[in-house]
Amino acid sequence: MKNNEHKKTKKIEVNYLARVEGEGALFVDIEDDEVKEVKLKIFEPPRFFEALLRGKDFREAPDITARICGICPVAYQMSAVHAMEDILQVEVEGQLAALRRLLYCGEWIESHSLHIYMLHAPDFLGFPDAIKMAQKFPDDVKRGLRIKKAGNSIVALLGGREIHPINVKIGGFYKLPEKRELLKLAEELKWAREAAIETVRWVSQFSFPDIEKDYEFVSLVHPELYPLDAGRIQSNKGLDISASEFDQWIEEYQVDYSTAMQARIKGRGSYFAGPMARYALNYPNLSEIVKQTARDISFPEVCRNPFQSIIVRALEVLYAFDEAVRIIEQYEKPPSSEIPFKLKAGVGYGCTEAPRGILYHRYKIGEDGSIQDAIIVPPTSQNQKMIEEDLYRYLVDHIGDTEEALTKKCEQLIRNHDPCISCSAHFLKVKFNRL
Repeated sequence: MKNNEHKKTKKIEVNYLARVEGEGALFVDIEDDEVKEVKLKIFEPPRFFEALLRGKDFREAPDITARICGICPVAYQMSAVHAMEDILQVEVEGQLAALRRLLYCGEWIESHSLHIYMLHAPDFLGFPDAIKMAQKFPDDVKRGLRIKKAGNSIVALLGGREIHPINVKIGGFYKLPEKRELLKLAEELKWAREAAIETVRWVSQFSFPDIEKDYEFVSLVHPELYPLDAGRIQSNKGLDISASEFDQWIEEYQVDYSTAMQARIKGRGSYFAGPMARYALNYPNLSEIVKQTARDISFPEVCRNPFQSIIVRALEVLYAFDEAVRIIEQYEKPPSSEIPFKLKAGVGYGCTEAPRGILYHRYKIGEDGSIQDAIIVPPTSQNQKMIEEDLYRYLVDHIGDTEEALTKKCEQLIRNHDPCISCSAHFLKVKFNRL
């Protein structure tokens, strides 16, 4: 055994993840060319939204939870609504359900296009940020901004405003759009659908490391629809549960270096939620234009390379536009904006597909309608352990690379997962310590 004083040790420290939604850091310990430890540290102070919900009227949950995230407020709002409707035994169907799906399409478009064009593409094209990238690729960046604006317009019309929407309520909506209002969006959405095809082709030409991993993919699975806000929680390795069974199969746990909880399947370990999981488990339910576009670029029906997640996101943007146009064309304004219900006490469960993966809510309300307990499990906490495992594997396989190369790839690998401590174009401070 080598004497300790002769060991070669190296520490990769990214002390602050710059321009992210939240605060985080990456620490890697390497000893004698062996990766000893990888820690993705989330040190943003806890925001206590679950505690803030306690004691509030159950009707307030959708509006309160929509404030949790400025990038995916619809997801938080919709999971809360579904959980409350589960308690009250409210079935939102038909055009009301279609409008909610349309609203969700808008959020996917906003979030995915922001990630693809502003946060992730600069990694592949060798730029520190989207501003520098725009100097060489102005038309591509303009296309991305216009695509995102089209998503914003959907959320603004159906949600009442572009960020933190306020029009969704338990049982339906406060106000329904007129057919003519939706048709005004349709032409721009049709342009954006073609622009989304261009986006898929553009990102498919990027250079990707040759990496594959045997992930356990977990997502909602629906018998007929590509999942946004409906389906059972399933995996490619046998998991098949309802939202009400989430706690029986998936457990959150605390690690001492992070204020964010991590999650695992009991008895099995980490899993992968998000676009790659949805795509792998629900490919047959994609619309034909998406399948054909995937075939045109020779993209497989299951992708296991995390660096190619940018292609999957682009395909989901295309799907969201195609689905949005379909819903608008079939829309007929229903006679009422909501389904009536009677207050009752109980426990309810909701799970929808945020852009980054499944988002689980559980609520308990009392006879007076007050929220007695609230549990929210966001996709980033579910994927945090998987991100660390991806980092570990990459470092082991590329341990001989330079410190600069390893740092850049570690940063990019984190961005592959689009964690909603919203990653951006570069990290503020990188420090290496050698002893």
